[in-house]
Amino acid sequence: MEKLTTLTGVGVPLRRSNVDTDQIIPAVFLKRVTKTGFDDALFYAWRRDPEFVLNKPEYAKGQILVAGPEFGIGSSREHAVWALHDYGFRVVIAPSFADIFYGNTAKNGVLAAIMPQESVELLWKLLEEEPGTEMTMSLEDRTVTCGDVTLPFEVGDYVRWRLMNGYDDIDLTLQHEDDIAAYEKMRAEKFPFKPKTLPVKQEPEQAIESAREGEYPNWQGPLADRGII
Repeated sequence: MEKLTTLTGVGVPLRRSNVDTDQIIPAVFLKRVTKTGFDDALFYAWRRDPEFVLNKPEYAKGQILVAGPEFGIGSSREHAVWALHDYGFRVVIAPSFADIFYGNTAKNGVLAAIMPQESVELLWKLLEEEPGTEMTMSLEDRTVTCGDVTLPFEVGDYVRWRLMNGYDDIDLTLQHEDDIAAYEKMRAEKFPFKPKTLPVKQEPEQAIESAREGEYPNWQGPLADRGII
């Protein structure tokens, strides 16, 4: 997982509260068998509206999302974080997050930064006054700077440590690789009658193209194909 210490990118004001994971990525997209290529599905229904914030060219390359309270409620689908990350968002700022969504962000290289409502509203105002404004997030200082304004945010020490070191769950497990290998050796010698642990099967990587960058720029997606939208 890529380390996240500082980030400077376009801030996107999302003036919506109680954004659930089905609004972040509809369930119809969960049939994919990879964990990449979900950027075309992010806020899929809302992006059918020409006035939606991500359809405005100033915000199209956003990397820091500023949302309302209770972001990421609903089902526990990890795909919601994958879609945000694939689109380019490495930071989501909100007054509060759903617990499971918050945990999923830390495991997938996205910072969920908690700020008071008044700070979020100030950022909304600054980003809307000058669309395309860049913000700078410092995980080391736990601050976000937008123009001349610097605001603190909250993040758990453990989450901060994971993001700054780029540790996903597999990375954490591999820190004990020697202990695991020693146990497997002991187990094979002491209990030869038990099933053996098979080596990991390595599959070749496959390039994933999404509708956002693919050959079909006018594709409306599976919901439109089914007459839902």
